[in-house]
Amino acid sequence: MVEDRTMLSSYKTNLLHRLKISKGHLDKVIQMVEKEDYCLDITQQTQAIESSLRKVDELLLEHHLKTCVREAVMTDKHVDDKVKEIVEMFRRK
Repeated sequence: MVEDRTMLSSYKTNLLHRLKISKGHLDKVIQMVEKEDYCLDITQQTQAIESSLRKVDELLLEHHLKTCVREAVMTDKHVDDKVKEIVEMFRRK
């Protein structure tokens, strides 16, 4: 079975928006380090990046569950493989 790997438009738009926000935060952190800003101010920005990237991960997982996993369950194909992929991803964290 060949999977349709097309990302739902609403997810793609939201993900790109969040990634661009994360990139902006990262650019800000780089500038702050270059200027030798106060350490805790820099840390606050890195925490914002982490939070933003966690949200990206959550959205990607939701998309995967609603598309790839749902299709596998509905067609009764590769369900165990999909579950294994998700479990492995969380083990790597």
